[in-house]
Amino acid sequence: MADESSAPQTQAPAARSARPLSEALLNDKWDRCLSSLLIRSGLGLSFGVIFSVLLFKRRAWPAYVGLGFGAGRAVEECDNSFKRAARESRDGLRVLRP
Repeated sequence: MADESSAPQTQAPAARSARPLSEALLNDKWDRCLSSLLIRSGLGLSFGVIFSVLLFKRRAWPAYVGLGFGAGRAVEECDNSFKRAARESRDGLRVLRP
């Protein structure tokens, strides 16, 4: 036991991920965009089905309109998240417009 503890211990360097940080951030944004698209489209479709059953005599168009509104909202939110990364950060600065 004494021989084992006195031997020099070499530690392997910490393994870095193969992907750069920017690629990981981009993948996270795409994951959020796709999950938001599925959730909002599903909610819009379900509200459309409910309104179709309750108000519109079981017509199909309210379900499609709800699906479109949900998908459009998700795409707009995704587009804003990608555009926000391209703009310069103004954290803590107040922008005055004349």
